[in-house]
Amino acid sequence: MELAQMSYLYRVFCSFFLLVAFSINTNFFLTSESATTTSLLANESDRLALLSFKNQIQAGPLSMLMSWNDSLHFCNWYGVKCDRQKHRVTSLELVGLNLAGPMSPSIANLTFLMKLNLRNNHLHGEIPQEIGRLTRLHTLNLSMNSFQGEIPINLTHCTRLKTIDLHHNKLVGKIPGEILTSFSKLQILYLGHNNLTGSIPPSIRNLSSLTDLYLSYNFLEGEIPNELGRIAGLEFFQISRNRLSGMIPPAIYNMSSLLLLEVIGNQLYGDLPLDMGLTLSGLQFLYVGENQFTGPIPLSLSNASTLIELYFFENNFGGSVPSDLSKLQDLRDLNLGRNQLGTDDSDDLSFLTSLTNCSNLESLNLVFNQLKGVLPSSLANLSIELSQLFLGGNHIFGRIPRGIENLINLNVLGMHKNLFSGTIPLGIGKLNKLEGLDLLGNRLSGQIPSSIGNLTQLNELFLSENRLQGNIPSTLGNFQYLEVFDVSKNNLSGSIPIQVLSISSLSNSLNLSHNSSPDLYASK
Repeated sequence: MELAQMSYLYRVFCSFFLLVAFSINTNFFLTSESATTTSLLANESDRLALLSFKNQIQAGPLSMLMSWNDSLHFCNWYGVKCDRQKHRVTSLELVGLNLAGPMSPSIANLTFLMKLNLRNNHLHGEIPQEIGRLTRLHTLNLSMNSFQGEIPINLTHCTRLKTIDLHHNKLVGKIPGEILTSFSKLQILYLGHNNLTGSIPPSIRNLSSLTDLYLSYNFLEGEIPNELGRIAGLEFFQISRNRLSGMIPPAIYNMSSLLLLEVIGNQLYGDLPLDMGLTLSGLQFLYVGENQFTGPIPLSLSNASTLIELYFFENNFGGSVPSDLSKLQDLRDLNLGRNQLGTDDSDDLSFLTSLTNCSNLESLNLVFNQLKGVLPSSLANLSIELSQLFLGGNHIFGRIPRGIENLINLNVLGMHKNLFSGTIPLGIGKLNKLEGLDLLGNRLSGQIPSSIGNLTQLNELFLSENRLQGNIPSTLGNFQYLEVFDVSKNNLSGSIPIQVLSISSLSNSLNLSHNSSPDLYASK
């Protein structure tokens, strides 16, 4: 009896086990089949989204999008990258392909997309609001296209974004303050070269991870918000060519992380802090030109040893140029032109000697200031890399220093409208890379040195309004590219060399008027 009972219980147990096992297996296969179906549908959604994008594009017959067809899995299409496990599109990069047309809203169906880069094409129309559904997006680059309309407010949903690059488009409207509250991870924000208006929203302070801010070439107005100074890691700050006014907030000058500060072409005013060279000790590029700044150039800038370019052009800076710039060994470009620099002393140019330590200097611009004095002989010891030297429109007197021929890479030499006297140094003829030479409006005398004929790359030669005498050297006929030649208002005599009249490129201007000989009165 006991054996029969045990046998019965055994059969019941086995039946129950088989039933459970069957149920589990059935559910497994059903689940697997369901997952496979879902995956296939999702993949099909990605494929259709890409094809919809392609159908909106007007691409040439040789376009890379020709590979977008059923002969390849869409994960192998040009510019497309997919997740290896789920085969969902994670990156779409179509850069510089001359693609034209609007951007299809169906791109929002690429819900796994993390990178969208369509830079340097001819895409137009509005950026679709549906782009806000790409919540995994961390890089959005639509720059150098012709997108119109406003910045999509739905970008607020893309909270993972680290890069937004929309520069060089035709976007209008204000910078939406709402979207700036959503991007705690945003590092790069490029909105320059558009038609944006309004002010910079104070909510920009919420971009706590921002390192690069580019808002130049828009129509932004108002003042620079003080809240910008709260972005502790900002390295590149560019707001040039807008309509901003007021003073730069003091907090900006305390952003020790700044490498580049660019505010060119606004209506900003005020003095620069005297200690800015200490508080911005890591600064490499400082562009404050074409504003209304006043006061002296801070002496502390001579301690900012990492400076590469200084652009103070066209302001109202006054006083002396800092006398010791020798620590700026990385300096390439120093532009102090069109200010009020200078004193009543005749020693305004002594700082030039300190620049001989700046071995990387390529351009020096001091035009139209009130600098007075004699050019130090150390000018000849400036960097051999110097290609542009502009000294015109000051009160510099004395002779042009001998040894200027040491600056063998000079491309442009401008010394016009000063009080230089004496003769033109013969050594100038050794600057065989010169394309522009301007000595107009000085008190230079003697003859035009025949060695100037060695400057065969010259495009423009201005020697007018001096006291030059004698004949025009026939060696000037060596010029191959000369387009402008002006020796008017001198005391030159003799006939015009046939070699000069035969210069084929001399089409724009040949001015020989107001000299001693009637033969030189003609102009071509």
